[in-house]
Amino acid sequence: MIYKKLIKIQRQVSGLGKDTKAFGYDYVSGAKILSFIKPIMDKEGIILKQEVISIENERQDYKAKNGEKSEILSKVMMKFTWIDSETGETDENLFGANGQNGWDKGVGSALTYAERYFLLKYFHIATDEDDIDQPVQLPPFTPNLKMWTQAIEKATPIETIKTKYSFSEADEKQYIKELKK
Repeated sequence: MIYKKLIKIQRQVSGLGKDTKAFGYDYVSGAKILSFIKPIMDKEGIILKQEVISIENERQDYKAKNGEKSEILSKVMMKFTWIDSETGETDENLFGANGQNGWDKGVGSALTYAERYFLLKYFHIATDEDDIDQPVQLPPFTPNLKMWTQAIEKATPIETIKTKYSFSEADEKQYIKELKK
Protein backbone atom coordinates (compact mmCIF):
# COMPACT_ATOMS: atom_id res chain seq x y z
CA MET A 1 0.00 0.00 0.00
CA ILE A 2 2.81 2.45 0.85
CA TYR A 3 4.32 2.15 -2.63
CA LYS A 4 0.96 2.96 -4.23
CA LYS A 5 0.90 6.17 -2.23
CA LEU A 6 4.52 7.03 -3.00
CA ILE A 7 3.97 6.51 -6.72
CA LYS A 8 1.13 9.05 -6.56
CA ILE A 9 3.67 11.62 -5.42
CA GLN A 10 6.13 10.65 -8.16
CA ARG A 11 3.46 10.86 -10.86
CA GLN A 12 2.40 14.37 -9.84
CA VAL A 13 5.85 15.96 -9.65
CA SER A 14 7.87 15.21 -12.76
CA GLY A 15 10.14 18.25 -12.89
CA LEU A 16 10.98 21.43 -11.02
CA GLY A 17 12.74 24.54 -12.27
CA LYS A 18 15.67 25.91 -10.30
CA ASP A 19 14.55 28.80 -8.12
CA THR A 20 17.60 29.63 -5.97
CA LYS A 21 21.10 30.84 -6.68
CA ALA A 22 24.08 30.69 -4.31
CA PHE A 23 27.84 30.63 -4.81
CA GLY A 24 27.37 30.80 -8.58
CA TYR A 25 25.07 27.76 -8.74
CA ASP A 26 21.38 27.52 -9.57
CA TYR A 27 19.37 24.87 -7.75
CA VAL A 28 15.89 23.86 -6.61
CA SER A 29 15.29 25.00 -3.05
CA GLY A 30 14.03 22.67 -0.35
CA ALA A 31 11.05 24.96 0.16
CA LYS A 32 10.01 24.56 -3.48
CA ILE A 33 10.35 20.78 -3.36
CA LEU A 34 8.30 20.56 -0.18
CA SER A 35 5.63 22.91 -1.54
CA PHE A 36 4.94 20.33 -4.25
CA ILE A 37 5.41 17.11 -2.27
CA LYS A 38 4.05 17.85 1.21
CA PRO A 39 0.41 18.50 0.20
CA ILE A 40 0.35 15.12 -1.55
CA MET A 41 2.03 13.44 1.44
CA ASP A 42 -0.61 14.96 3.72
CA LYS A 43 -3.45 13.82 1.48
CA GLU A 44 -2.06 10.28 1.29
CA GLY A 45 -1.23 10.08 5.01
CA ILE A 46 2.50 9.61 4.40
CA ILE A 47 5.13 10.75 6.91
CA LEU A 48 8.85 11.08 6.21
CA LYS A 49 10.90 10.38 9.34
CA GLN A 50 14.50 11.64 9.18
CA GLU A 51 17.20 10.24 11.44
CA VAL A 52 20.87 11.18 11.65
CA ILE A 53 22.93 8.00 11.88
CA SER A 54 26.35 9.61 11.97
CA ILE A 55 28.12 12.95 11.65
CA GLU A 56 31.77 13.39 10.81
CA ASN A 57 33.32 16.86 10.94
CA GLU A 58 36.64 17.79 9.39
CA ARG A 59 38.33 21.17 9.51
CA GLN A 60 39.14 22.60 6.09
CA ASP A 61 41.86 25.29 5.89
CA TYR A 62 42.41 26.95 2.52
CA LYS A 63 43.42 30.15 0.80
CA ALA A 64 40.66 32.43 -0.42
CA LYS A 65 40.74 35.76 -2.28
CA ASN A 66 40.80 37.59 1.04
CA GLY A 67 43.41 35.41 2.72
CA GLU A 68 43.27 32.24 4.82
CA LYS A 69 39.92 30.67 5.60
CA SER A 70 38.77 27.82 7.85
CA GLU A 71 35.48 25.96 7.54
CA ILE A 72 33.98 22.69 8.65
CA LEU A 73 33.25 19.89 6.19
CA SER A 74 30.38 17.89 7.69
CA LYS A 75 29.55 14.45 6.40
CA VAL A 76 26.21 13.04 7.51
CA MET A 77 24.68 9.62 7.04
CA MET A 78 20.91 9.63 7.39
CA LYS A 79 18.03 7.23 7.34
CA PHE A 80 14.86 8.46 5.66
CA THR A 81 11.83 6.32 6.50
CA TRP A 82 8.53 6.69 4.69
CA ILE A 83 5.67 5.72 7.00
CA ASP A 84 2.08 5.04 5.95
CA SER A 85 0.08 6.51 8.84
CA GLU A 86 -2.90 4.25 8.05
CA THR A 87 -1.13 0.88 7.88
CA GLY A 88 2.18 1.48 9.66
CA GLU A 89 3.99 0.11 6.62
CA THR A 90 7.48 1.60 6.13
CA ASP A 91 10.18 2.03 3.50
CA GLU A 92 13.68 2.74 4.90
CA ASN A 93 16.39 4.46 2.85
CA LEU A 94 19.99 5.34 3.74
CA PHE A 95 21.35 8.56 2.26
CA GLY A 96 24.61 10.46 2.79
CA ALA A 97 25.46 14.09 2.16
CA ASN A 98 28.20 16.64 2.78
CA GLY A 99 28.06 20.29 3.69
CA GLN A 100 30.85 22.78 4.12
CA ASN A 101 30.32 26.07 5.85
CA GLY A 102 31.35 28.20 8.79
CA TRP A 103 32.04 26.56 12.14
CA ASP A 104 28.44 26.38 13.26
CA LYS A 105 26.70 25.76 9.94
CA GLY A 106 28.39 22.73 8.34
CA VAL A 107 26.00 20.17 9.82
CA GLY A 108 22.94 22.27 8.95
CA SER A 109 24.15 22.58 5.35
CA ALA A 110 24.64 18.81 5.12
CA LEU A 111 21.20 18.06 6.61
CA THR A 112 19.48 20.50 4.26
CA TYR A 113 21.36 19.13 1.26
CA ALA A 114 20.50 15.54 2.25
CA GLU A 115 16.77 16.23 2.53
CA ARG A 116 16.59 18.16 -0.73
CA TYR A 117 18.53 15.65 -2.79
CA PHE A 118 16.95 12.59 -1.19
CA LEU A 119 13.51 13.84 -2.27
CA LEU A 120 14.69 14.79 -5.76
CA LYS A 121 16.40 11.45 -6.33
CA TYR A 122 13.78 9.25 -4.65
CA PHE A 123 11.01 10.62 -6.85
CA HIS A 124 13.18 11.04 -9.97
CA ILE A 125 12.35 14.74 -10.14
CA ALA A 126 14.11 16.31 -13.09
CA THR A 127 16.04 19.54 -12.65
CA ASP A 128 18.16 19.34 -15.82
CA GLU A 129 18.24 22.12 -18.37
CA ASP A 130 17.02 19.74 -21.05
CA ASP A 131 13.97 18.77 -19.04
CA ILE A 132 12.43 21.80 -17.43
CA ASP A 133 14.69 24.78 -16.98
CA GLN A 134 14.50 26.08 -20.52
CA PRO A 135 11.76 28.64 -21.10
CA VAL A 136 8.83 26.76 -22.54
CA GLN A 137 5.75 28.26 -24.09
CA LEU A 138 2.99 26.62 -22.09
CA PRO A 139 -0.43 26.09 -23.61
CA PRO A 140 -3.04 28.48 -22.23
CA PHE A 141 -5.08 27.20 -19.32
CA THR A 142 -8.62 26.76 -20.55
CA PRO A 143 -10.59 25.15 -17.77
CA ASN A 144 -13.43 22.88 -18.67
CA LEU A 145 -15.71 20.83 -16.47
CA LYS A 146 -13.93 17.53 -17.14
CA MET A 147 -10.50 18.95 -16.35
CA TRP A 148 -11.71 20.71 -13.20
CA THR A 149 -13.40 17.54 -11.98
CA GLN A 150 -10.33 15.37 -12.56
CA ALA A 151 -7.95 17.88 -10.96
CA ILE A 152 -10.19 18.42 -7.93
CA GLU A 153 -10.79 14.68 -7.43
CA LYS A 154 -7.03 14.14 -7.39
CA ALA A 155 -6.46 17.31 -5.29
CA THR A 156 -3.75 18.19 -7.76
CA PRO A 157 -1.51 20.89 -6.28
CA ILE A 158 -1.83 24.22 -8.04
CA GLU A 159 1.94 24.24 -8.67
CA THR A 160 1.64 21.00 -10.64
CA ILE A 161 -1.02 22.54 -12.86
CA LYS A 162 1.16 25.64 -13.32
CA THR A 163 3.98 23.47 -14.69
CA LYS A 164 1.67 22.26 -17.45
CA TYR A 165 -0.38 25.35 -18.31
CA SER A 166 -0.08 29.10 -18.52
CA PHE A 167 -2.15 29.92 -15.46
CA SER A 168 -3.56 33.38 -14.69
CA GLU A 169 -4.14 34.74 -11.19
CA ALA A 170 -7.90 34.54 -11.77
CA ASP A 171 -7.57 30.87 -12.81
CA GLU A 172 -5.60 30.17 -9.63
CA LYS A 173 -8.23 31.82 -7.42
CA GLN A 174 -11.03 29.89 -9.15
CA TYR A 175 -9.16 26.58 -8.78
CA ILE A 176 -8.52 27.16 -5.07
CA LYS A 177 -12.17 28.11 -4.60
CA GLU A 178 -13.27 24.89 -6.32
CA LEU A 179 -10.88 22.79 -4.20
CA LYS A 180 -12.38 24.18 -0.99
CA LYS A 181 -15.92 23.10 -1.92
